[in-house]
Amino acid sequence: MIELAHLQVVSAALFTIGIYGVLARRSAVLILMSIELMLNAVNINLIGFATFVDFGGAERALGQVLIIFVITIAAAELALAIAIILRLYRNRSSVNIDEIDLMKW
Repeated sequence: MIELAHLQVVSAALFTIGIYGVLARRSAVLILMSIELMLNAVNINLIGFATFVDFGGAERALGQVLIIFVITIAAAELALAIAIILRLYRNRSSVNIDEIDLMKW
């Protein structure tokens, strides 16, 4: 049977992989994917706490509503970041973070 500790271990592993991806990658798209992986790790952790910790009943729905807000904000952040990355690629012909050092027209 799955317990809260199992979900926390999976969440910590995903978050660690996401941090490694942000720190080690040079492509803006891969960094964005790593940030989304970290947000999903937080969602797994929130679902685990909402499911296994009994605060009295109403908090279970509150945890699920909070996760819907996190997913919505992550989708908006993804759309905005992809638009910025596409504009950088059209202007600089690269999405490498090391090559994008100036933000001038």
